[in-house]
Amino acid sequence: MKTLISNATLVDGTGADRRAADVLLDGPVIAAVVDAGSLTAAAADRIIDATGLVLSPGFIDMHAHSDLQLLVNREHYAKLSQGVTTELLGQDGLSYAPVDDTTLAGVREKIAGWNDNPVDFDWNWRSVGEYLDRLDSQQDGGRISTNAAYLVPQGTVRAMVMGFAEGDPTPEQQQQMQDVIRTAMEEGAVGMSSGLTYTPGMYAQTEELAGLCRTVGELGGFYAPHHRSYGKGALDAYAEMIGLSRDTGCALHLSHATMNFAENKGRAGELLDLIDEALDQGVDITLDTYPYLPGATTLSAILPSWASSGGTEATLARLADPDTRARIREAVEIYGSDGCHGVVAEWETLEISGVQNPALAGYVGKTIKDIAAETGEEPFEVFVRILTEDRLGTGILQHVGHEENVQAIMKHRTHTGGSDGLLVGAKPHPRAWGTFPRYLGHYSRDLGLLSLEEMVHHLTGRPAARLKLHNRGLVREGFAADVVLFDPETIRDAATFENPRQATSGIEFVFVNGTAAVDGGQPTGARAGRALRRHSDGLTKEGQQ
Repeated sequence: MKTLISNATLVDGTGADRRAADVLLDGPVIAAVVDAGSLTAAAADRIIDATGLVLSPGFIDMHAHSDLQLLVNREHYAKLSQGVTTELLGQDGLSYAPVDDTTLAGVREKIAGWNDNPVDFDWNWRSVGEYLDRLDSQQDGGRISTNAAYLVPQGTVRAMVMGFAEGDPTPEQQQQMQDVIRTAMEEGAVGMSSGLTYTPGMYAQTEELAGLCRTVGELGGFYAPHHRSYGKGALDAYAEMIGLSRDTGCALHLSHATMNFAENKGRAGELLDLIDEALDQGVDITLDTYPYLPGATTLSAILPSWASSGGTEATLARLADPDTRARIREAVEIYGSDGCHGVVAEWETLEISGVQNPALAGYVGKTIKDIAAETGEEPFEVFVRILTEDRLGTGILQHVGHEENVQAIMKHRTHTGGSDGLLVGAKPHPRAWGTFPRYLGHYSRDLGLLSLEEMVHHLTGRPAARLKLHNRGLVREGFAADVVLFDPETIRDAATFENPRQATSGIEFVFVNGTAAVDGGQPTGARAGRALRRHSDGLTKEGQQ
């Protein structure tokens, strides 16, 4: 089918000035991009008059947690409604491939607060290649709704080779991990992620990570770490990652780059100086952010790493033991847990966003401090009780960000957008539904932080270049027909912390591989997404609809 989009204001993803244009979509490909008025109705099966609307490339979410939800909830309107056409999965060092049976069971429990943990679901893959095939399969009622690229998760790989416990790898285990990562990338992963405040990934020392990064770099991939601290010692944690990139030659993409907690208020400039110095030395660095102050994670992430060693059952046993629980309390409330970025837990900042145990549903939307005041317990005892009764599956919002830091990092020359959106829980972070319109509406139009052309470039062309998607991310002839039509005057995030599952205002059309997923502001139910494998643009004959 040929679709003519006429009289659009074209913002093409390069950062160039907007211009009036006609754009012809021919199946999954952009067939023509010409001056407005140059194409006639005879050229198309359908005509969309885009007068007053901006036509841009589809937005690329560089930090998505849709790994399971793309398969379980196939409509995926949270992302389509905000113009996202491509997502980067496998984040924070923990995801579902590659795995063996034991590792899969452990990972499923560990990230239930991110993705849920359905028992009546067919987990029929084990390798990265099989997972990407599942994304492309018809098994779950049709294709996926957005395109998806994948990072091989370092924590999962470590668990598969070494288990979920602490310890340094033997030379043989180190080589085995590198071999697993090589295979995963040969099967389509575009790089590697880490979660260095999450077990078991956080047990990896710099030398261990360097060996893995060399393998990733040899294959042309990049390293996307959630590094060791966004709080106390944040600059040292960033420096470690930059040093890894410099020493191994592996490109670096800093995940949800920010400076959080009280000790980092107003210190974004120090981070940016560190990055700029490395860039000037030839280190290949990009980063992503989300345009909000609170973060989102699991309640169990606040525990010290030693308390989480060995997986769910071992952690619950420690929480049940009075002496061990006292040690955990000391780490969390006095010294600062490494799981909490080296910062003492501030119970008033930890808000329950979702639970696995229905009996705990009344706690959603309340902080640990709120719950303690209601029940008469001490906050630490509330923390332990919820972790125990929810088997570590609790999701939280963590209110620790600073607006001046968010804005400074957003303006950086290597910045890209990532939602870090969790799509499960009773009250998830609104960034899952609102990230991209918030960039375009609040920060670009309302605050004037970046021009519309600059902001679209941050959200399209620049991330596509990092992912080496040579035929995506721009509105250009021969490129994939991933495009969005939005009203620049009305685009706005509607999702709030009180009511987070609200669709964007102002987005009229979203095309994924040339198929309308949003039409006239309404979802069509079409599922035209593809798994985007390393060195594949998704526009092969097999990828056409």
